[in-house]
Amino acid sequence: MALPAVKVTINFSTGASFGQAFIIGTGLLGQDVLADSTAVIVDVSSQVQNINTTRGRNILTEQFQTGTATVVLADETGNFNPQNTSSPFFGLLLPLRKVQIAANDPTTGVTTNIFSGYITAYDYRQSQFVGEVSTTTLTALDATQLLTLATVSTVTGAVAGETTGVRFGRILDQVGWPSGLRDVDTGLTTVQANPTNARTATSALAQLALTEFGAFYVDVDGAVVFQDRLLTSTSVAGTPTAFVDSGAGIRYYNAEFKLDDSQIFNQANVTAGAISATYKDQTSVDQYFLHTYDATSLLMDTATNADNWARAMVASRKDTSIRCDSITLNLNTPDYTAGVTAALTLDYFDPITVTQTQPGSSSITKTLQVFGVAHSINYLNGSWFTRFTTAEPIIDSFIIGNSQYGILGQSVLSY
Repeated sequence: MALPAVKVTINFSTGASFGQAFIIGTGLLGQDVLADSTAVIVDVSSQVQNINTTRGRNILTEQFQTGTATVVLADETGNFNPQNTSSPFFGLLLPLRKVQIAANDPTTGVTTNIFSGYITAYDYRQSQFVGEVSTTTLTALDATQLLTLATVSTVTGAVAGETTGVRFGRILDQVGWPSGLRDVDTGLTTVQANPTNARTATSALAQLALTEFGAFYVDVDGAVVFQDRLLTSTSVAGTPTAFVDSGAGIRYYNAEFKLDDSQIFNQANVTAGAISATYKDQTSVDQYFLHTYDATSLLMDTATNADNWARAMVASRKDTSIRCDSITLNLNTPDYTAGVTAALTLDYFDPITVTQTQPGSSSITKTLQVFGVAHSINYLNGSWFTRFTTAEPIIDSFIIGNSQYGILGQSVLSY
């Protein structure tokens, strides 16, 4: 079947600016910014040889990482030579120009962004053999990179007692992040006065997300997202997309199943300024030995909230079971309409099930959530693989004091 059509757009706007330029038929009205008269917006899709994008959470550090993309372009005219005065891009080939990668589902006709970010490097490879084409590789990072470049200390309007989401929004205001490129929940945890030490905006925002037991990331449209624990710590809603190695469901190319103790934490130590809390599950310690999680420099403003956080962490991580860390889809699989749509539309927190046949007429089925998406597209050999990294979803929720937390099903903290 036909692979999705990919559109790669570069916006060589004058000066650094946030957001993707709105282009009729491709942008997002209300999120993207209108291109000014001096912007040079170029569709380089016809020059693409391969694309690799990666977005998701690092399962060991328990943080959503900066999204990355590489795009290899054939350059037969020298347009990407920064010293070519005849190039239409002369004087415009600068770092931190905006790039957006979108894919059109050939079945539904829907175009979906799979990456939005900023070019950090142009790497050149000249042809060495007859018939070989010179290439320029664009390396791009999502907006987390821009927030890492910005330093904050004092934050205008920040006061003790406000919620994590309110403080999150104030930090975005402080660095001039546009309101149309953010999706910020109010948050359920109140925080201390803003720390005044100099730190990157990324680390300041991540600190709030961890305090909330929530999530901070940049989505495929380039918007900064903060989600409170009602989303990250509640049971999965909706019907999961089913992936199978045989039978009814979407066939997958590979699945990584594993059973180990790497995600167990049966003691949590929380430090929030002068506030501290520790909680330990002795039954888990007796079963697996001590596995400690240290959460330092959090911002909750009461000892009760710190204790609740420690209890929630241990409740979610004190046990283990076989898990599925990732599945890979081969979009060249015959009759793969549903697989292509899933590859382009599934994103963070979307529920899925993965079933693998085992010896002795047995099988493993896991209910999961998507926590990472990577696309590997090679036009030279006509391949497209999509890899979802996964973690078990919330299986229940519980009340500690007046605070609602969720139990992650033997998996990782939704952060």
